[in-house]
Amino acid sequence: MFLKNYMEDYVLEKLDELIPKYPGCCFCDKCKQDIVNLALNHLPPKYVSTDKGELFARVEFFNQQCEVETIKQLVTAIEMVGAHPRH
Repeated sequence: MFLKNYMEDYVLEKLDELIPKYPGCCFCDKCKQDIVNLALNHLPPKYVSTDKGELFARVEFFNQQCEVETIKQLVTAIEMVGAHPRH
């Protein structure tokens, strides 16, 4: 059985877009994982089980409100991890 939370891919994609805007922050693997975890804990999951479902999920994420909420949660997570890194 194939089951995937498409939100994970979307958050990682958006994080890669945001990294250049925060040159003073650490984005080592541990910090990136913490950022993604924090953001995902505040975003609704979007599970898909087929390629067609993944395509529908991708189209849904072109919704501006979804993008805004994802970026908001990522920025909050970047600031939290930047202020208190685990290393």
